Amino acid sequence: MMNKSFAATLNPATSLANKTGSWRTLRPINVFKLPPCNKQCPAGENIQQWLYFAGEGDYEHAWRVLTENNPLPACMGRVCYHTCESKCNRGFLDESVGINSVERFLGDYAIEHNLSFKKPTRETGKRVLIIGSGPAGLSAAYQLRRFGHTVHILEMAAEPGGMMRYGIPVYRLPRNILDAEIKRLTDMGITIECNHKVEDILKEKEEGHYDAVILGMGASISTNVDIPQGDTTHVLNALTVLGDIASHTDIEVGRRVAVYGGGNTAVDVARSLRRLGAEPIIVYRRNRDKMPANEEEMDGAIEEGIQVKWLSTITNAQKDSLKIEKMKLNDQGWPEPTGEYEDLPADAVVLAIGQNVDLSVCKKVEGLQTEKDAVTIDKETMQTTVAGIFAAGDMVPGTRTVTAAIGMGKHAARGVNAYLKGEVYKRAEKHEDAKFEDMHPWYYTDAPKTVRPQLELARRTQTFDEVQHGLTEENAIFEARRCLSCGNCMECDNCYGVCPDSAVIKLGPGKGYEFNYDYCKGCGVCAQECPCGHIKMVPEKI
Repeated sequence: MMNKSFAATLNPATSLANKTGSWRTLRPINVFKLPPCNKQCPAGENIQQWLYFAGEGDYEHAWRVLTENNPLPACMGRVCYHTCESKCNRGFLDESVGINSVERFLGDYAIEHNLSFKKPTRETGKRVLIIGSGPAGLSAAYQLRRFGHTVHILEMAAEPGGMMRYGIPVYRLPRNILDAEIKRLTDMGITIECNHKVEDILKEKEEGHYDAVILGMGASISTNVDIPQGDTTHVLNALTVLGDIASHTDIEVGRRVAVYGGGNTAVDVARSLRRLGAEPIIVYRRNRDKMPANEEEMDGAIEEGIQVKWLSTITNAQKDSLKIEKMKLNDQGWPEPTGEYEDLPADAVVLAIGQNVDLSVCKKVEGLQTEKDAVTIDKETMQTTVAGIFAAGDMVPGTRTVTAAIGMGKHAARGVNAYLKGEVYKRAEKHEDAKFEDMHPWYYTDAPKTVRPQLELARRTQTFDEVQHGLTEENAIFEARRCLSCGNCMECDNCYGVCPDSAVIKLGPGKGYEFNYDYCKGCGVCAQECPCGHIKMVPEKI
């Protein structure tokens, strides 16, 4: 008499009825995990997917995947601080993937080849007002237009872009790049009205017959500090200086300038003044380890000869010098005065100790709650405490970076879209994390990260030409192919090749694989050989 379990393996119908046989305890399944780069990206980009297409040389497809979440890749490829790279699993092997470099390459490729966004296939008839044309406002406008809504942006400045135009120096973000990516948005049908400062939100909403409003005003007010000063000392704020430089306005700050602060704005101001012939020195009350400025930008400033007065604070400004008090850090890392002073020659002081949002217009709206220098929102929908009014970017609590603003603008747009349909926006559930220890990248060889070339140092202090250059096509493909495809199939055929029972079925390009459980013995070789950690062995359900 034939053994029942053995008979089940010979008879497909019996095997299917008993699922996979009575003797197998584990079965392989495909799992889709969240790569650490995707999880870290404030804009919510599907980084792994567009890197795959870039690595295949399909640049337009890669760009279109990228711009589903971020409409400004050429700008972000220049000004994003690419925190995604700090979480990249490739860093456990050699160095992280140069994600930001490839993003810039794709953004520049789209500009060079005149790629455009697709216009909506239908118009909803709904009208949305966005106040502010910075990254949050532009991102929200783009997503709303994709939904088919009519979008109008009001901007108080002479040109759109917000702090990308008036805060970020041109040596980091050339204005022709910014203009090209904004034009792509207006070509979709988004309208931008400049030189229009909003004084009454509800009046604008009513007179324009808008169905919803998104507040996207940036942090345009510099934080001040009381420094006793003599009559001849110039004390300026960083945003005014950067705005004047961006607008080609003549500014008089003197030759010896102290920049007071330790953030990215302080570094931008110092490097900009250096290019105008000044001799700036950054005065910061803590040390380099505690400095909030981006490390790469700070390295660039030091390379350009900008000095830093660490552990120092300005207590008095008299005529052509400053009185500096030396500080020390306590056990918690906070600065404390030492009572030791010194004089620092300086013709002017530029305050770069923070920026705030002008909430005066918000306080005119009854029921619109604020907290500190931000408006109160529902973090899921981005709606304020007033129905139909949403907010994003520097207007809301959170990280104040261009990339974060783009992500918030996207979610605000989705919140508005749901609101206009009488629904409530709920963000999608995220997959489990793709951890390096769950992967098996045994066949990868060392492939060092590609370093982007820079403008020679001698020219950097004498011109506002772009400092960081982009990758060549060859280097961009190489860099994209360094991606480990964490937690998701890259169709390497490893599982297909190693299966001893031919139980792995190829579904075709871009479709991955599935398992024929009638033949699979559950040996787990496919999971062990998958470099991405995409295959998982799970207990058999009997």
